[in-house]
Amino acid sequence: MHHYSGPGRSVAFATGAMCATSHPLAAMTALDILKAGGNAVDAAVAGAVVLGFCEPMMCGLGGDVFAMVRDPKTGAIFGLNGSGRAPMALDASMLREEGLSAVPVDSVHSVTVPGAIDAFDRLVHTHGRLDLGTVLQPAIRYAETGVPVCHRSALDWAEFGPRLQGSGRDHYLKQGEPYAAGNIFASPAQAEALRLIARHGRDAFYAGEVMEDILDTLRAAGGRHTAEDFAATAATEAEPLLTDYRGHNLVELPPNGQGATALLLANILKRFDISRLDPNGAERVHLEAEATRLAYGARNRFIGDPEAASEHIEHMLSDETADALAALIDPRRVSPDINRRAEAVHRDTVFICVVDEDRLAVSLIYSTFWPFGSGMASRRFGISFQNRGAGFSLQAGHVNELKGGRRPLHTLIPGFLEKQDAYAMPFGVMGGPYQATGHAHFLSNLVDFGMDIQEAIDSPRSFLDPATGALSLEQGFGDEIASKLTEMGHEVTCPRIGMGGAQAIRIDLARNVLEGGSDPRKDGAALGF
Repeated sequence: MHHYSGPGRSVAFATGAMCATSHPLAAMTALDILKAGGNAVDAAVAGAVVLGFCEPMMCGLGGDVFAMVRDPKTGAIFGLNGSGRAPMALDASMLREEGLSAVPVDSVHSVTVPGAIDAFDRLVHTHGRLDLGTVLQPAIRYAETGVPVCHRSALDWAEFGPRLQGSGRDHYLKQGEPYAAGNIFASPAQAEALRLIARHGRDAFYAGEVMEDILDTLRAAGGRHTAEDFAATAATEAEPLLTDYRGHNLVELPPNGQGATALLLANILKRFDISRLDPNGAERVHLEAEATRLAYGARNRFIGDPEAASEHIEHMLSDETADALAALIDPRRVSPDINRRAEAVHRDTVFICVVDEDRLAVSLIYSTFWPFGSGMASRRFGISFQNRGAGFSLQAGHVNELKGGRRPLHTLIPGFLEKQDAYAMPFGVMGGPYQATGHAHFLSNLVDFGMDIQEAIDSPRSFLDPATGALSLEQGFGDEIASKLTEMGHEVTCPRIGMGGAQAIRIDLARNVLEGGSDPRKDGAALGF
């Protein structure tokens, strides 16, 4: 727990309801929706859409959503896959013929049909108390009047603003320059789009003026998207997967997200006595890095579109697989390298979790993949286009091969942790490819080292990047740990800013108290009443 002898945060407590997310305006929006009669689903959707204006480089109406909703009466968890698909007229063979070995992250071919609006519409209609129009009102207001840019967003704007192209520059730059901290970012054009969606529901986005604007912009750039692709977009139910980690259940969504990677990581790590290690020592970092190396290698072989990947997941999550992979880890030295991943990875996203007074709990993650997605935006409404299609493989016959109508490998994974009769916890760890490692690291911090949720979030992070093979260490580890890891065979690097972010709300089932944690690597908060 926080000892109040230096900087840091303590766990937030509440008895009524709580929201934890990466920007305080979004957290306040969620609580306002609850006070207005909405439930946790209404609040999570309202807060998430507001995040698109607080952190527009990370998420937006042109992105994707994954969510889980826990029923407090039965404990059952409903999963929803709101990720978009490649246009039906696009195929990997076309890009291979152009001499490409990967989908370029700034190409129109990286733009999959956005799934977020359909997912939001379905969540509210299926599980909410309010109508979508009411839920969208706070976002409409903030889009119209503007949001002061926070310091973290300003850092991202300065670094990734140059990625913007075409109409993206018109809508997301201030007189040609990135927005700075304290500047007001407004998007009246998106407010207009949201008003149409508020009046007409998801059809306003997938068939109508908004769709026509998006489609015209994509087709002008050479995209193969059609009106039929948009009309066919639909979020789908997803049966969650889980694994036991020393008496605690880690719950994840199945492919095309990388939730199974987090489960495999947990399965590998529980075969080691981690609790005897220094939580911030080189030995633990090395063990986690090697487990990541192996689990992400499996991810790259087995995870893709749900229909193509489902047959591989049972093998990926079997005890035999975890035993075999754990046996490959040398606790003292780096293991031989695995095949490095050719597909694109990205930096960050946003997450929101909400628990209401009835203890309905929501874990929701929302993203446009790379910062500012593809860098493109629709001309009229300024809707940024995700580049999630860069996650496809162009390798013929690969489980994640780009084909029309398929969903690509996603880094997005909302999470839940549970212990029977003790607690239930919606949580998420942002940070692109780091997310699966982040889930396992957070879980281990709680279970192996007895940290409270804020300590588990604050703890220094490391990540063995599957794309480069380099081991990134946050500043909290120090030079001595970096030197020891170098001696063990790691190529150590230090990121300029912290890795991603995390949010969590723990429902203490015995005391009926909520405990919230929010990551200082972002500008958010855990707020409750």
